[in-house]
Amino acid sequence: MCRTIIGQQLAGKAASAIFKRFDDLFEGKITPNKILLIVPQQMRDVGLSWAKVRSIIDLATKVINKNISLDNLPNLEDEKVIEELIKVKGIGKWTAEIFLMFKLRRENIFSWGDLGLKNGLKKYIGQETVSVEEMTEIVEKWNPYKTFGAIAMWQILDNK
Repeated sequence: MCRTIIGQQLAGKAASAIFKRFDDLFEGKITPNKILLIVPQQMRDVGLSWAKVRSIIDLATKVINKNISLDNLPNLEDEKVIEELIKVKGIGKWTAEIFLMFKLRRENIFSWGDLGLKNGLKKYIGQETVSVEEMTEIVEKWNPYKTFGAIAMWQILDNK
């Protein structure tokens, strides 16, 4: 989950570099207890914004206090996973959906809050202006594999 928080609003290479430096702080496994033992400035020094530092600390605190259980997330339905994760400050629906796609490997997620996905759809359709209804109609055809459609839309944008 820390990797997903760190990756918010960052390009892939930048997110990976920052996550590597963050991971190095823990000399092994990242755990909620280890996160709370680190001085917040250390996380800031490896490239995290203060907002991301606060989110990671809130996540660790909520896991320790058993307000959320990351271990149980794979057993929950998609909407329940989102409900659990958005309890953490700084985690919204987009972050939860990305976690569902890439960490929990859920195959039927399309994040409507992702501007890149909407732009990819427009490029795929070949129109500058596309109604929500038109986009929804296309995405629904990908059911139950919307995640693969989402990945294709990001790929369309990468292959300008």
